[in-house]
Amino acid sequence: VQLQASGGGLVQAGGSLRLSCVASASTLERYSFGWFRQARGEERDWVSSINWRDGSTYYAHSVKGRFTISRDNAKNAVFLQMNSLKPDDTAVYYCAADKVYHGTIPESYDYWGQGTQVTVSS
Repeated sequence: VQLQASGGGLVQAGGSLRLSCVASASTLERYSFGWFRQARGEERDWVSSINWRDGSTYYAHSVKGRFTISRDNAKNAVFLQMNSLKPDDTAVYYCAADKVYHGTIPESYDYWGQGTQVTVSS
């Protein structure tokens, strides 16, 4: 499975961005997805994930209520709608996929996209 993340950019605090992760697999509906982010000099942190079995969604405390993860199986894509962005959200954002796992540990995901930069100015 190849993942292509896009949608990052420069936005002012309070603004919005929508990240996309397009997958090469035709059986996308059987994969769970996660979004992670990595700020400069920091570890890769889990942001959100969606479980393929029932569509359950999960969010880190820092983004809950501001970010929304969704998927469109027909488009082989997963999205991360980010609203009310803050300077602390500045990071490279990565999407990841796995047939089984949908948790918070990055090493447990089998497939990764290349990352897209999100910069939030104050």
